Amino acid sequence: MKSRVLSLIVLIQLVFVESGNTQVPPFISDSLDLYVERALADWQVPGLAVLVVKDGKVVVQKGYGYLEDGKPEKVDEHTLFMVASNTKAFTGTALAILDIEGKCSMEDLVTKYLPGFRMKDPWVTESVTLTDMLTHRLGMETFQGDFMYWESDLTRDEVIEKFGMLTPMYDFRAKWGYCNAGYVVAGACLEQISGMTWEQFIRERFIGPLNMNRTLVMTRETADAENIAAAHTLVDGRLQEVPHCQIDNIAPAASISSSVSDLSHWLIALLDSGRYQGRQVIPYEAIVKAQYPRSIIRRARHPFNESNYTLYALGWDLQDYEGKEIISHTGGVDGFVTSVAMIPSEKLGVVVLTNTDMNGLYQALKWEIFDAYLGLPYRNYSQAYLERYKRMWDREQKMVNAWRDSVQMKLPTSVNIDEFTGTYRHDVYGNAYITIAAEADNYLPLQPSLLLSFEHHSSLTAKLEHISGDRFLATYSHPLWGIKVFPFVIEYGKVKSFTLSVADFLEFTTYEFVKE
Repeated sequence: MKSRVLSLIVLIQLVFVESGNTQVPPFISDSLDLYVERALADWQVPGLAVLVVKDGKVVVQKGYGYLEDGKPEKVDEHTLFMVASNTKAFTGTALAILDIEGKCSMEDLVTKYLPGFRMKDPWVTESVTLTDMLTHRLGMETFQGDFMYWESDLTRDEVIEKFGMLTPMYDFRAKWGYCNAGYVVAGACLEQISGMTWEQFIRERFIGPLNMNRTLVMTRETADAENIAAAHTLVDGRLQEVPHCQIDNIAPAASISSSVSDLSHWLIALLDSGRYQGRQVIPYEAIVKAQYPRSIIRRARHPFNESNYTLYALGWDLQDYEGKEIISHTGGVDGFVTSVAMIPSEKLGVVVLTNTDMNGLYQALKWEIFDAYLGLPYRNYSQAYLERYKRMWDREQKMVNAWRDSVQMKLPTSVNIDEFTGTYRHDVYGNAYITIAAEADNYLPLQPSLLLSFEHHSSLTAKLEHISGDRFLATYSHPLWGIKVFPFVIEYGKVKSFTLSVADFLEFTTYEFVKE
């Protein structure tokens, strides 16, 4: 009798647990804190914030770690992080709203709103639409041109002008290539259509109505913000704080800073047909239009589970996953990488914000949460990603060390070092300048280093040290820009040009600067 009573009690308890917590899998309720704390240490991430919304309610909204490495202030649900390219979904949805309201069409030509806009090919100028700009089908290589714009002194109008002067790597609409400047063009069109600046429109149509009261639309606002995460990167394997980047010249692509608390309002509205707190904040038709697939990115890649395609909409990635559709985007700027993702059929949304730009945790945690809700096996994505990252980092570090060893050999240059100084010009970017570096302790008669500076990046320099032949090792003053080898072309004892490259995080393509 006693055993039967106990069995009945256990059965009642199981029924209660299942009925009361069907939406909260054990990974979330029991393991999340331990998982995140371990991963923060493994990845050297100072701070992280995570959000889970399900069925219109917040399940998790929490901060971990610290605003700044070595300081006591902790991350909480209101801590601001730069969300970077997660800004694009706001811009794409904004133009979708204007389309639904009959103020424009997504198939309108860009020149309808920017009559002076020009691209390198006149036929493309006459054909490019708002949709083309928002869906990365312009023929550009991914990140092409970003060196010119990123933290530069260029205005938005100058970004648009220089973007139009670029020679695309591929044919128009032939290949998807991620293009930040396309969103700057789209933002300028939005201003002409709406009669408001891009930032005014975002504040009035999204930030205000969704009560995202701590969200910053412009990067210049970060200087005076409270409870904001510091930006960090890894330099030679060690954590280092870097300044918040200032990229308001490409604001429609990447300038927003927000918290998981504020972003919960954004996701709840998107997952509930645009409604928030009983009000229709975003037209449902605009959400459908913004999330409609328009560009093919590639075959999907997932380390464990079934996924076949990735497509692009208006500021959103679309991916099939175990029979579900994921609508998501990531973001990366100096010192931050972030993820915003939804499975609409499950009414499930996840946000992960981190304050270092060199980690895979922001994606690993997203997959752990999705798999938990979908009833898929636990995979420990963080460990899998970390092992892959360490292999990549070891390869890169060995390469950099080899370059540095070559510098220490102090091999003579093929022409006098003074021949490398002067003004160099790239036909789109403008001027770069090479001088002898003013470093007394490093100045040797046969092997002084050179200093590279830029016309449109007043705060950026690169130290150039001779390796061998006509190659120099370039170490940028900002660690995010990387350490690269610059080959110089010398003809008949005269320096003709050099080829500039930056870290892949910024741009894959190179720039040839010709000496004047």
